[in-house]
Amino acid sequence: MPYTFSREITILDGYDLVVAGGGPAGCGAAIAAARKGLRVLLIEATGALGGMGTQAMVSAWSHLSDGHDTVIGGLMLELVETMYQRGFIPPKYDRVFWTRIHNRGLGYSTEGLKLLLDELCESAGVDVRFFTRLVEAEASGGQVGGVIIHDGSGLSFVQAPYFVDATGDASLSFLAGAQTRRAGRDTPNINPPTLCSAHAGVDHDVFDRRGQQPFVDKAVDEGFFTQPDRHVPGLFPSGNSTATLNAGHLFGVDALDPVQLSGAMRTGRRLAWEYGRFCREYLPGCEDIELVATATLLGVRESRRVVGEYELCYQDYLDRRTFDDQIAVYCKQVDIHVYDLSDAEYERYQAEYENSAVLAPGESYGIPYRCLVPKGFANLWVAGRSNSSDTKVAAAIRDQPAAVMMGEAAGTAAVQAMSRGEAANSLDTLKLRTALREAGGNN
Repeated sequence: MPYTFSREITILDGYDLVVAGGGPAGCGAAIAAARKGLRVLLIEATGALGGMGTQAMVSAWSHLSDGHDTVIGGLMLELVETMYQRGFIPPKYDRVFWTRIHNRGLGYSTEGLKLLLDELCESAGVDVRFFTRLVEAEASGGQVGGVIIHDGSGLSFVQAPYFVDATGDASLSFLAGAQTRRAGRDTPNINPPTLCSAHAGVDHDVFDRRGQQPFVDKAVDEGFFTQPDRHVPGLFPSGNSTATLNAGHLFGVDALDPVQLSGAMRTGRRLAWEYGRFCREYLPGCEDIELVATATLLGVRESRRVVGEYELCYQDYLDRRTFDDQIAVYCKQVDIHVYDLSDAEYERYQAEYENSAVLAPGESYGIPYRCLVPKGFANLWVAGRSNSSDTKVAAAIRDQPAAVMMGEAAGTAAVQAMSRGEAANSLDTLKLRTALREAGGNN
């Protein structure tokens, strides 16, 4: 017979904006809104901010410049400049990497980013709650009334007039009844995740970040790997003698399935050791490399996305389209990793990522505001990889710089909605774009 469950829970109020998820997008939203006077609650399931950029150890910012000028602005540019000034970006990288170098990225210290995000949230007045999970949402008619959260003290119901979903999995939007698409169910495949890891003992005077592929091919041909995967993003310098390793695809893993997710973490840890041995035995400058830690979060590339007021599509990308309501520009190419170990898949990836989809110097494309609003919702925004875009474009704008810029736009939109009494799905986007530019944004 059915089991009936009921419980009295605490009601929390006094907030103007609740942001679910403390990754790049969530921090962007929370800091932007709090700096402009909103009372912001930021809930984060782990014990640190930064999400994919820290807890998942995806410690590389790519495509910050179109080859002529930087494409980033606002908070993202502030993060890069501050990290550089504090020595949290390796000395081999300088300002040309985010101002003039085309199709390149840079590594950074994850611990440095954690510290900086803590400071920025604290100085802005954001109420950050670590080890706090989103459980449920109460919504009706395109209006979110509140969310149920869980922490060490139990369950609480948080009321607020505005919400930002920065969970990465569109969890808040899904619970609120918004239309979503789930990778592997509503799409044929899943862009596979990876468990990244931190390593020490790298001689960066010898190690060549851009010369790793011939050694990967050699190791595959010699039967070194238990999983003969030629697509290895590889080592990214993160300090004077440290690097982050992005290697070991976990094919077909649905990051929303707890059983698959648990298995992927176990497999990922095993692969981290294996790829560490590969680096030590094959890569010049890595003879003394040692594994320091594996990430506490899986590096998820695709899980669930919302269906928004507009869906950014591949044709928009190919057309390098600009939009009247665009809140940011970006220039990364489509980056759908190999779906399996076949030669055909690797050739597809090379042709797409390294050739046909690469933007020419000076080219970029716009990210429209409408991609951040779940269709029909008046007080909910989505920022980060669960934005409204098709599979190919999602693989281009899921990166951290784009996520931070989307988050800053969502937080700024919440400020405007509150001050002017506007709904998310009918916001005056000209005023929003002006506000973002006044804060240093590039749109």
